[in-house]
Amino acid sequence: MTRYVVLVRAINVGARHAPMADLRAACEAVGFADVQSYIASGNLVLSAAQPAAEVEAKVEQIFAERYGFHADAIARTAAEWRSFLAAAAFAAEREARPTQIHLCLSKSPPLAAAAERLAERATLGERFIVQAEVLWADFAGGVGKSKITPSLLDRCVGSPVTSRNWNTVLKLAEMSSGTDRSAAG
Repeated sequence: MTRYVVLVRAINVGARHAPMADLRAACEAVGFADVQSYIASGNLVLSAAQPAAEVEAKVEQIFAERYGFHADAIARTAAEWRSFLAAAAFAAEREARPTQIHLCLSKSPPLAAAAERLAERATLGERFIVQAEVLWADFAGGVGKSKITPSLLDRCVGSPVTSRNWNTVLKLAEMSSGTDRSAAG
């Protein structure tokens, strides 16, 4: 079994609601093991025998069948997650403003020009770097005030994107390493 971090995009926003306890149970019902969730915003850590693409498809199927809407799921192995941390951009900013530094994961590797295309649209000092097949974003002026919308991220990156702030990235790394079981409930 492989340990995965699975990010589900845009749930518990508006009418797109999935109770985390119910989602964990649904994941276990389709064969995933050691399923944990972290906060009510689509963060899962689980073990599966399937490759990442099949894990994503199963999670997306759960949303379609159980909750009645499509939600993109993006899965990475615990080892990949650790590599993202090792190559993380914006070191000083992560320390000073961890909620404004985001790891942006996409279904497919970001397009070569993604960071430049996003920088052209930045209005509040946002900065972007593509490293190790992920996009790092510094939302210096605040994520909520930024004009960099999810649809703009998708267009510039070339596939669906979901992002998590540095604090969440660290927590998911801890959970996927097996050292934290407190978030399972």
